[in-house]
Amino acid sequence: MKRAKKKLRAYFSLFRRKVVKEKLPPESIAAGWALGMFIGCAVPFGLQLIIAIPLAMMMRVSKLGATIATFITNPVTIFVMYPAQTFIVNKLLFGGSLTFARLMETEWTWKAVRRLGAEAIASFFLGGILFAIVLTPLTYFAIRALVIHYRARHDAPPHDQPRED
Repeated sequence: MKRAKKKLRAYFSLFRRKVVKEKLPPESIAAGWALGMFIGCAVPFGLQLIIAIPLAMMMRVSKLGATIATFITNPVTIFVMYPAQTFIVNKLLFGGSLTFARLMETEWTWKAVRRLGAEAIASFFLGGILFAIVLTPLTYFAIRALVIHYRARHDAPPHDQPRED
């Protein structure tokens, strides 16, 4: 157990270093992550990378961040996120004709979602946009702060030596 925990900690440490050491300003790294988060929430699984990577290239933001952040929805999380976003919006806007149990039983394939009907499809997309509106700015500011903090701690010269430019 300790060995697995140690490996996982080393993996996340390496991952964090790769993220913060990208040769981009903190705002561009954070913008790439925010873009990926928005697309990961608002765009259905399977189309996300097709959209995220070209947009990140056009916007000149972190492609790595845009790619990784889209994975907020993945084959594991969609079975919780998609029913949740559909259920929440369906309750708020449509009076809640869809039960959470019914949504949890759904396969979340295009065919299965179409069978749920237009109300479910509208709830799904509006729920994704709602999640995106909430999570995108949180992602931007968290990643920006992480990069700035890491760079300030690790790029600072020792206290007794002046910084070389």
